[in-house]
Amino acid sequence: MTATLQSATLDDMASKKSPASTPEGEPARELVRQAREQGLSLTGPDGLLKQMTKTVLETALNEELTEHLGFGKNDPAGSPNGNVRHGTRSKTVLTEANGHVQIDVPRDRAGTFTPTDRAQAAAAADRRR
Repeated sequence: MTATLQSATLDDMASKKSPASTPEGEPARELVRQAREQGLSLTGPDGLLKQMTKTVLETALNEELTEHLGFGKNDPAGSPNGNVRHGTRSKTVLTEANGHVQIDVPRDRAGTFTPTDRAQAAAAADRRR
């Protein structure tokens, strides 16, 4: 019998033997524990996996904008040329694992930031599969 990830619940996942401790394993276990305490499902429209996908994609885009501008968010030094962060725009990306995910894409005042990032590339790769 083969179970799919979509039909798995947090209880199903927690009841299985966990693999040997790995650096990424402990934070994952903690996230699953917290999600269970809050009654959050692992999959689904508001599930843990979709929320984590959104967070990872947005973090990658924000890091890319930081590299583009040459300074971090709320950096007191700011930009000598006046180009600064200028809010976000909403975008829906299609991922293979989680379907459509709504993300906030950061933008700069000069409009010169074009995300070429892993988030955009990952969504495009998922659509090509």
